Amino acid sequence: TNAQPWDNLKFDVEGIAEVQRKFFGTLYNTYGFFAIYANIDQYVIDGSKTLALSERSELDRWIISKLNSLMKTVTDCLDDFNPTAAAREIEEFVDAHLSNWYVRLSRKRFWHGELSNDKQAAYQTLHECLVTVAQLASPFAPFFCDWLYKNLTETARNAGSVQQALSYESVHLSMLVRADVSRIDPELESRMDFAQKISSMVLSIRKKENLRVRQPLRAIRIPVLQQNDKERIEAVSDIILAETNVKHLELVDESQARIVKNLKLNFKTLGKKCGKHMKAVQALAQERSEEIIQSIENSGKYDVNVEGELIELITEDVEIIPVDIPGWKVANEGALTVALDVTLDDALRNEGVAREIVNRVQNLRKEAGFEVTDRINVKIVSTEAIREAVASNSEYIRTQILADSLELMEAMETGYEVEIEEGKSTKIALFKLN
Repeated sequence: TNAQPWDNLKFDVEGIAEVQRKFFGTLYNTYGFFAIYANIDQYVIDGSKTLALSERSELDRWIISKLNSLMKTVTDCLDDFNPTAAAREIEEFVDAHLSNWYVRLSRKRFWHGELSNDKQAAYQTLHECLVTVAQLASPFAPFFCDWLYKNLTETARNAGSVQQALSYESVHLSMLVRADVSRIDPELESRMDFAQKISSMVLSIRKKENLRVRQPLRAIRIPVLQQNDKERIEAVSDIILAETNVKHLELVDESQARIVKNLKLNFKTLGKKCGKHMKAVQALAQERSEEIIQSIENSGKYDVNVEGELIELITEDVEIIPVDIPGWKVANEGALTVALDVTLDDALRNEGVAREIVNRVQNLRKEAGFEVTDRINVKIVSTEAIREAVASNSEYIRTQILADSLELMEAMETGYEVEIEEGKSTKIALFKLN
């Protein structure tokens, strides 16, 4: 058998048209991630040892639920002769859910040395998603998906351990997969949708405030309108905090949130709808802004009666603009409002510098061609910020970069010049241990 069973990474993604680059590039990189770690573990998919869905993590169950929802949607679209919508659904699944959420949140599971049940579940789940996407997307990208399918099934097929449904030599000879509705969990999908949306809003605030994700922050505050929403957010709070690098998440009653929201009318959509009543609607919006905001956030609409004529304001007709609280920045999307504490203290700043050091060392490891399991010694030219960060976060830094020692130097002739903070550079030298 081939010593590197998943190593066939030779598809010409550079030759793909720009309009298709995002999908192919993301899917190619996702397969590449799977291949790298499967090669390290010499892991081969064994259809006879597939873990039951109930034995896998919530993250695995979520992506399998999304996958089966995708199968159902794509099948319905193709049955209705709507291939454009089907292709867009596949692209969104690969980019927003599989690559930028499932794989990112599962990275540490693949890094762990032993081939535990959880690690096997991660391999099996990612493999199933990639094979299924190859089948679903094969009518739109026949050559790429056939290449992907063969890479994912050939080794297991040669070992005689692949399921009959995936035993074909080409994706175009296999049967188009169908959704298993018993594997779809709408409540789980709803909870994870909250995690994705809240994380995206927090990250957008960070970007606007020029606060890098590696800089820890103190707290997120979210006013909740419904008890069900509160329970869903609480269930995914650990994921939100990990994704946004924030310490605490506070859920508060909407009436006690102390977040002021302003209402702005969208005259472009309201012009045709209101006609001669535009001024009257504008006056009512100023008078009843709080009532209109609450109604649209709760139900997505608000009815205005002007001279006996009923005019329905919907989400697209208004813009709800939250007002920042001192020390906090606020974002709003539909019924969801998020406030982020952007105040920094010394402990947070030091932890942020420590994370930047970890990032620079990891990049240098990669550039030097080190294996992900290689242990190293590290020397860093000290500055005041680096000295304080290392003093309070030494164990964290060494654990993350697999360093047996981390030494601060007054000066070094060797090493790589790197920028730790904007406008502040230092030198880092790595020494691989035998």
